[in-house]
Amino acid sequence: MSAAGRSSLSEVCAVLWPPPASATLFGGRPVRGREQDLLVLPSARRPRLLVPSGRSASAAAVRRYGEPGSLTAWAGSRALALALAGGAAAAGLGGRLRVSAGPGTDTIEAYLRSVLGHDVLISTHLGAARANRKPVLQLLTPRGEAAGFAKISINPLTRDLIRAERAALDTLAAEDFRELTVPRVLHHGQWQGREVLIMNALPVWRRRKALRPAQLTAAMTELAAVGGRSRGPLTGSDYLARLRSRLVASPASPDQSALGAALDALAAVGAEFSFGAWHGDWTGWNMANTADGLLVWDWERFDPGVPAGFDYLHYRLQSDVVRRRRPPQQAAADCVRNAPGWLAPFGVAAAEAHLVAILYLAELSARYLADRQAEAVARLGQPGTWLIPAIEEAMRKL
Repeated sequence: MSAAGRSSLSEVCAVLWPPPASATLFGGRPVRGREQDLLVLPSARRPRLLVPSGRSASAAAVRRYGEPGSLTAWAGSRALALALAGGAAAAGLGGRLRVSAGPGTDTIEAYLRSVLGHDVLISTHLGAARANRKPVLQLLTPRGEAAGFAKISINPLTRDLIRAERAALDTLAAEDFRELTVPRVLHHGQWQGREVLIMNALPVWRRRKALRPAQLTAAMTELAAVGGRSRGPLTGSDYLARLRSRLVASPASPDQSALGAALDALAAVGAEFSFGAWHGDWTGWNMANTADGLLVWDWERFDPGVPAGFDYLHYRLQSDVVRRRRPPQQAAADCVRNAPGWLAPFGVAAAEAHLVAILYLAELSARYLADRQAEAVARLGQPGTWLIPAIEEAMRKL
């Protein structure tokens, strides 16, 4: 088993099935009478997914994965779903995770049953190392029908993010959106000292549609109006105060110092910005365009009052470095260089767009530093290797 896979799987098991329950990983064919074992895909040696062992539920769970990734990854997940629906699990595909829990044991399944009023099966992706990694459970009926999603905290950072998402979804529930659809909160509570947030399942399984021209711009513009729009100088703004506060709270480091100096220089420019709300992590893998419209999830980074255009810059930069695997520092530099063209549809003037892009890179840098992503060995977790050099290069050209 890879070290990353072993770490993620052991963390998930410790959270979902605490003592006196236990979870044991093994390979081979399923044991008769143990249909509730979970299937480990693609194998016990390379765990990436935990899914129910039943045909319908396992196939349905796999269809939800393959993002973020290439067309090859998407096609592979669909082929795997078809194989599972045809009985590949019974023939020995994947490893098995056997959960042992006596009657009355306080497992995650027992908690979900108590708050939802019915049994659900669970599935989860075993993700790459990140400071904010946490179990995100897909909830399914035995027939494979979507029953919701649950997030479970594992540390103070993920606790705060889950609480922030609950607050964001409460705010967004009062909006009458025309351009996007967001999840609804089904339950928020505590279990085993952890935050648990359960949301309804957006119909992402429906046929995907290509984005219409300007559809993404319209949706991001509509979201920006939540809480009201404003315009004013960066110096003295609530946004700059919040950004500096997060940076000061991060561990002392050369990156922290360099970013603080860049923020001082930006404030000294004396520029004005338009401010509005942003999703905070609007990416191609946190949305789906279907006949039901544009579905957008994962709202734990939602924040009002940031410079207009942040969402679109984040969407383009993350697409470049995650999906296209472009060199991160080059992609960050291009984010500033391309900002005037990218942000023109949002009504941002060219000179202002360059500054918005620099601030966006600073925002992302401060996030990574405050979350301690480098300590979690996240792939892009060291802003000093790609974001801060791009900021400093752009500042020299002002």
